[in-house]
Parts: sequence; structure tokens; C-alpha cells
Amino acid sequence: MSDPFSDIRPYRDNEVAAVLARLLRDPEFVDAIASLRLGRAAALAPALVRPLVRFLLRREVRGVTDVYGMQMVIKHYMDRMIESTTSGFSSSGLERLDPGRAYLFMSNHRDIAMDPAFTNYALHREGRDTVRIAIGDNLLTKPWVSDLMRLNKSFIVKRSVNGPRELLAASKNLSAYIRHSLLEENAPVWIAQREGRAKDGLDRTEPAVIKMLAMSRDKGKQSFGEHIGSLGIVPVAISYELDPCDGLKARELHERASTGHYEKGEQEDVASIGQGITGGKARVHVSFGQPLGSDLETPDEVAAEVDRQVIREYCLHPTNLYAYRLLHGEDVAIPDTLNFEPGDCSREQFEARIAALPEAHRPYALSTYANAVVSKLRLLEDAGTPC
Repeated sequence: MSDPFSDIRPYRDNEVAAVLARLLRDPEFVDAIASLRLGRAAALAPALVRPLVRFLLRREVRGVTDVYGMQMVIKHYMDRMIESTTSGFSSSGLERLDPGRAYLFMSNHRDIAMDPAFTNYALHREGRDTVRIAIGDNLLTKPWVSDLMRLNKSFIVKRSVNGPRELLAASKNLSAYIRHSLLEENAPVWIAQREGRAKDGLDRTEPAVIKMLAMSRDKGKQSFGEHIGSLGIVPVAISYELDPCDGLKARELHERASTGHYEKGEQEDVASIGQGITGGKARVHVSFGQPLGSDLETPDEVAAEVDRQVIREYCLHPTNLYAYRLLHGEDVAIPDTLNFEPGDCSREQFEARIAALPEAHRPYALSTYANAVVSKLRLLEDAGTPC
């Protein structure tokens, strides 16, 4: 029987052994792991380091025969990363969700790799199934990157196809795969609310994402709202006390504002992934909202509800308040209904972090933190919703 999703779906259990063997033979993959573990030292004597790293990797994946086993290896790295780059991880809202149901977790997008990773970590801690992760093919610049991502339950969003007809076909197939995962295989899915990160700190859902999800609707049997309700869309808000990529985002925003465009470097996304993984984050929180109902009738209405929940559930850190006051004045009034969680980064440390950036970039870096407060205030003003 043919598999209509074979070129985009994650690898299955019976494919894991062959993919792992292929990865261990790939010198670029081994060099990347060596660099991650050893830093610059790995580049000094690659011929000596490579056999050692390959030996260590073989030992780590010995006995791994399925996707779950692979994810347990990744969890080990995740545990170490959380211990070394955060001062605390927490989550909320999962108690409202049925543990036996597969949901479509639609998340704000601040970090390329860590957003779905922290979502998965929160789910695993509570004994829930981990998600299948939507990832753009623009990030899969090397075959080994694609292999590694698909071993970790990622599926491919084809953004680089040529021509409107090919793009439409790819979007329909992607929509069908997401629906198939949720409703036929009871497998939860993670997808970002937009293409590309919210570099300015304004979390907004692209209606185009909702339109893609609607392509798998059976128009003869379901209304748009019924289809949305059947997918179990749950908005997710991820917040970082410190953004490891704040300086990189500020540089891009400044260049776009100054010249009208920004030319991304060949391996810039890979560098951002590495910085997001290894950079200090202080406190991190993942908040799960409530499933969307079947009463939303248009993509714009769905996007607006996802936005409302993401903003409402977003956990504010003291760094958000520091940045807001630095941009808008120390005496600006902050309503008592705006809640800020205890943080690890002091005002002095935060100001020193911003001061280390080029002067022209600083307002853009501050905006990546301050705009979370701006969004909360607008929600409070529009609906009187406690934040």
C-alpha cells in the first residue's frame, strides 16, 4: 500500500536503525556533535576527534531500536541543557486537557528548536505523548539535519517548492497529514502560529496557517467550525526570561528598518538553532490554553482566538517589565492585574546585557521583551481580561 506522506512524515520504528547507521557514517553530523560538545577544540584536530565522537555516539544509541528509544537519548541532552542554560522550567494548563486525546498544539514562536522541545518536555513530564513537530524545509539544509529531525518525530513543511500549483499540492498534503495524525493515529502535533519567529516580540497568528489546516475539511460533511473543533487546537504560550537570540534578532530588525530588507546568511538559521540551545535562558515557562470550539467560522476568527489565548497565557518575567520601563519611562503605570513571575535576572544584569549590544540595536532588543507587556495591556484594555 502506497504511503502518501512518505516524503514528509517522521521516521517509523522500523526505520530507526538504518537512519542511525547512516548518521554515524556522516562526517558532517559527527563534526557537528563534536563542535557542540567540545567547542573550538573540535576544530583543532578533527581527524583525531571524529573517531572518539563516533565511538561515544555509538555507545549512546546502542540498543535504540525505535522512536521512543531515540527520544529518551534526546531527553538526556534536554535534561543537561535545562540544567546548564536555565534557572528553572515550569508549565501550566495541562490539567485542563484530556490525557487520552491528541491535540494540535499551536504555539507562539520565539525559538526555532526550543519552542517544540520545551513543549515536549512539559508533556513528557506529565506522562503525555510527545508531539509530531512541523518544521520548514528551509531549515533542513543538510541531509543529516533532516534525518535527525525526522527521528525526533518532526515532519516537513515544504516551503521551497516552485510554482503555485506545487505549493497548493504540498499544502493540501500537509493538511491531510496533520488531520491523519490527529484523528486517525491519535498522535498530537505541534505547529507554530506563524512562519518565522516573532522577532519583535509580538505573537500573532497568520490566518494562512489556519487556511492550510482547513484544506483537509470534508466540505460535504463538515462546516469550517466543525472541522476546526475536530482538530482540537490548543494555543500554547512559551516565554523565556532571557532570549539567547535577542542580539541576533535586534540586528535583523535594525537592518530591515534601516535598509528595507535583510539578507540572511547561508547557515544563519543553523547558528540561531545552536545559540538557542546553548545560550542562557534564565526561567522558562510553557502555558497550555483551552481547546478551540466549533463556533469559530473563519480563519481570521480562529487566528484572533489563538492570539487572545497566547497573550492571556503568556508568562511575564521581570525582564519584560525592565524593558517596558526602559522604553516607555520609569513612571509609566502598570495595572495591578498584570502579573509578573519571580525572575532570576536582576535589573542591573539586564541593563548590562542590553548595553553590550551596538547602540542602534538596543531599542529593537528591548522591544523583543517589552512587546509582551504591550500585548497584555491591549488585551486588558480591549476585553478587561485579567492577565
